[in-house]
Amino acid sequence: MNNQETVVIRSEGVNKRFKEGPLDVEVLRDVNLSVAKGEKIAILGASGSGKSTLLHILGGLDLPTRGKVYINDQDIATLSDQQRGQIRNRSLGFIYQFHHLLPEFTTLENVAMPLLIADLSVEAASEKAQNMLVKVGLDHRLQHKPGQLSGGERQRAAIARALVTHPQAILADEPTGNLDQATATRIFTLMQGLNRELETAFIVVTHDLSLARKMDTIYRLVDGHLQRA
Repeated sequence: MNNQETVVIRSEGVNKRFKEGPLDVEVLRDVNLSVAKGEKIAILGASGSGKSTLLHILGGLDLPTRGKVYINDQDIATLSDQQRGQIRNRSLGFIYQFHHLLPEFTTLENVAMPLLIADLSVEAASEKAQNMLVKVGLDHRLQHKPGQLSGGERQRAAIARALVTHPQAILADEPTGNLDQATATRIFTLMQGLNRELETAFIVVTHDLSLARKMDTIYRLVDGHLQRA
């Protein structure tokens, strides 16, 4: 499976504790995970089991209490906040249950945003954003704002925004959790097609077992331990 040259994200002995006053909770315990280019994995677990916490740590949005996370063989704990932000913007994309599109901007502007942050020109960013919106079937919605889109269209726009930088990995937290079953199936089919076309790895946290079964590998988070299902 994962040969060292193609590993995008790797965690070694990751633990996470939350301490606040008398509260001391160990959410993650010795989590080891390796995700290769183009690989699709699902992470299942009960509510409050730490799935979102693990996703945030794998994506460099949070740091483990103990253990290491590598993105492209770079130990992210050795980076400054700014450097972590740069590696996230360059190598990773994020999709959430709620789209987090900016309501005052058009669909095209929302999708172009990560490219503008990466210092592409407005013209180049708009062209790349438009091409990605064509791929997700939203070329007729370029100038619409999020409030003018359906729930499925907003999530497709969020997927386009996550993929527009051609990241090596997408980290998705319940990406279809807010959609009806038919729309969720269409969204996941779209994600699978983009996975094949762009060779982007997908790490998907989900409660949806039918979605999880479409992935290459399923893991469960139980009592802080990540177990292969």
